[in-house]
Amino acid sequence: MASGYVGILSVELHFPHSGSLKEKRMHLRSVKAQLAKRVGCSIAEVDHHDTWQRARLTLACVTREAREAERLLDEAERWLTAQAFELLLRERELVTLDD
Repeated sequence: MASGYVGILSVELHFPHSGSLKEKRMHLRSVKAQLAKRVGCSIAEVDHHDTWQRARLTLACVTREAREAERLLDEAERWLTAQAFELLLRERELVTLDD
C-alpha cells in the first residue's frame, strides 16, 4: 500500500528593488498567497529573515502519486521563474515513506 508523496521545493529569491524589510515582506506575502492558491502547497520562509533583498522559501505538497507531486513542483517553478524578482537557487526532492 502506497503512503503518498511529498514534493519539496526550496528556492532562494532576490528582490533587487526592495529597499526595506517591510517591502520584502509585502512581496513575500503575495508570493506565498499566489503559490498556495495555484499549487495548493504549504510554504514557509526559512532563511534570510533580516535581509532586505533575499528570501529563501520552502514549499511542500502532498499527493497520492509521484507524477502529480512533480507536476505541482513544475508549476510552482514555472510561476516563480516568470515573476519580476530573480530566482537564484532551486532544490527539489520527492519523498515517500516507502523509500
